Amino acid sequence: MKVFWDPVQLSHTPQFFLQRGLVRRNFEIPARAEALLAACHAMGLQIAAPGAAPLAALEAVHDPAYLAFLRDGPAAWDQLAEHGPELVPNLHPTPEMLAQGAKPSASIVGQLGWFTADTSSPFTETLWPAAIAAAAGAIAAADEASAGRHAYALARPPGHHAYAARAGGHCFLNNAGIAAQRLRDNGAARVAVLDIDSHHGNGTQGIFWHRGDVFFASLHGDPNGYYPWYIGHPEERGEGAGAGCNLNIPFAQGTGDTAWLAGLRHALAAITSFGAEALVVSLGFDASRHEPLHFLSVTEDGFARAAALIGETRLPCALIQEGGYNTDVIGALLTRFLTSL
Repeated sequence: MKVFWDPVQLSHTPQFFLQRGLVRRNFEIPARAEALLAACHAMGLQIAAPGAAPLAALEAVHDPAYLAFLRDGPAAWDQLAEHGPELVPNLHPTPEMLAQGAKPSASIVGQLGWFTADTSSPFTETLWPAAIAAAAGAIAAADEASAGRHAYALARPPGHHAYAARAGGHCFLNNAGIAAQRLRDNGAARVAVLDIDSHHGNGTQGIFWHRGDVFFASLHGDPNGYYPWYIGHPEERGEGAGAGCNLNIPFAQGTGDTAWLAGLRHALAAITSFGAEALVVSLGFDASRHEPLHFLSVTEDGFARAAALIGETRLPCALIQEGGYNTDVIGALLTRFLTSL
């Protein structure tokens, strides 16, 4: 199995993180990728640098104006008087504003609120090279899956909370969405995205909400008590051509292996019924019982069994790294997962 990685992804070093009114250390740190990369080396996997991400592949999923904001925003931010070290929004357009014709602002301050969903995606000029490298890895993994082989994109920053034109939850480019679209462009008639991160993949759901050619299934903590708080409920099934192509399986806090794996079996059965020809896995390890933002309680054996169930589908998989923030355990979890797959 090939692993796609570019060391420029270590250059993104977010600092700001707001939790329950307190500013804390950001959990999305370069050490996450270093722990996962060390595990890949220990497994003897082939680690390759992906090619450059074609702009057309990014624009097939993301709004060009949003991409320009991510690329050029830091330079505009630096022109502000008394600005902070990172781009962090302090206002977002409300539903009332949007209903009354709100428009993007000419100011970087207004653009920052327009193109972000929350305060948990601070960034600087180092973000853009890291994000497009992560997306390039997802594209390369999708190309491997198109050839019938499993591949792993060690994607950092992660991506599943990013909408077509909005960052959020540490995510900027939706790497899983980009991979799914790449598989479609490579000839797969139907593609599935399976998200096993402990947080609902709201951005991926949003991107494919009206699509009938991409099935999205997410296993995650109940949004009534967990990020992203407002979305990820079972009744969200898609609209238009995408009606019935969205499956959310939320779990109560403390859910462990038995219920989580039962949910996974349900999701995989739905993916099989959909007739997917390839699978994108949003591979988060933050469902682990050892996570600092602990909500679910999946064990090491649980992740291994999940990988075995995914392997039984016989679908070629593009594995895209998402969350997992305990750097002491995520390498071992990746090893168990890839070995079982």
